[in-house]
Amino acid sequence: MVVNKSKAAFRTIAEVAEELGVATHVLRFWETKFPQIKPMKRSGGRRYYRPDDVKLVSIIRDYLYEKRYTIEGVQKVLKEKGVKNLLGEEIQKDFFEAETEIPELDSHCRELLISLMGELKEVREEMSRSLAKIEK
Repeated sequence: MVVNKSKAAFRTIAEVAEELGVATHVLRFWETKFPQIKPMKRSGGRRYYRPDDVKLVSIIRDYLYEKRYTIEGVQKVLKEKGVKNLLGEEIQKDFFEAETEIPELDSHCRELLISLMGELKEVREEMSRSLAKIEK
């Protein structure tokens, strides 16, 4: 069953398994061996893989099946190189490709935002002072 979804769409475990040519139980097993694989789980435990999850699982699959690494070997690679390095700069890129139009703010909204920023700055300073007292 081939479904044409955008690159940014979430995928079910069945869709990911079909795309990568592995069984769904293999993906569930990999989740136990690689804590970096964290699909979203909805009620009933149904898994939804984000684009980065799919890419990570694909990389793990390539290390295991193509490069013939052991599970321990892939765990070591993930630990040494880190997920972000393996995924590269493409992390979540699909979500930001389409440029969104930034609305113009009227003077009232602008003043409100400036006021809020000032209040947040005061809160941050107060928290810093409180933290400094605690650390003494």
